[in-house]
Amino acid sequence: MDNHKIEQYGDELYEAFVARCAVPPLLSREPDITIEDAYRIQQRFVARRLAAGETVVGKKIGATSKPVQDFLGVYQPDFGILTSGMVYQEGDTIDLGDLIQPKAEAELAFVLKHDLKGPGITAMDVIRATDYVLPCFEIVDSRITNWQIKIQDTVADNASCGVYVLGKTKGDPRKLDITLAGMVLEKNGEIFSTGVGAAVQGSPANAVAWLANTLGELGIPFKAGEVILSGSQSALVPVVDGDELVCTVGGLGSCRVTFSGRSAA
Repeated sequence: MDNHKIEQYGDELYEAFVARCAVPPLLSREPDITIEDAYRIQQRFVARRLAAGETVVGKKIGATSKPVQDFLGVYQPDFGILTSGMVYQEGDTIDLGDLIQPKAEAELAFVLKHDLKGPGITAMDVIRATDYVLPCFEIVDSRITNWQIKIQDTVADNASCGVYVLGKTKGDPRKLDITLAGMVLEKNGEIFSTGVGAAVQGSPANAVAWLANTLGELGIPFKAGEVILSGSQSALVPVVDGDELVCTVGGLGSCRVTFSGRSAA
């Protein structure tokens, strides 16, 4: 795909983000689009956000667990860039009017104390480089109409990044078994789903190592202080006005978020 089209689609996704509207799937308009093309479109989309004043605060891994893969029809991991405009904290209320067609997923966030650059990174390297882990929610959102996405669409759309919410309880991954620790997701006081760290590429640390190596081959490092979202341990949860979600990780703690308003779609 030539640079003109890369910029065209990256700009279209950015403008959809600003206007809170969805656009037709890219793959339906460009049947020959490759994964590499999609990541170049993502770079353009993110560059537009940075030019508007946001900063990079981390990275995310997407489509790591079977429930999410089955929902999206995407059967390989992908990645996106986290920016300063995506960050919420424990107990915040998210205005759904800022999103288009949001769905929540519960996962583990890694906050780094050291830089990390692949290739050659192992799960143990990830643990050593991690300052602490937190329970968190990622609220994924799609600029593609009705979530009609294939892997190329979600990659171009910055891995369907919406916003994310970090819990307050910090855990040491050297002392917490993040592979076997169970996660319970409650919606409005009722259990919605349960999961375990092993559902994410065998361990959340494996998923983070995969991303460090994938980005390392592109010359992109993890940096100290960055947040790395390791991939969903839950099914995707639709959210509407008044909903409250709580995810609890065994041995670590909980993250809580509420929603108000009405999404754009």
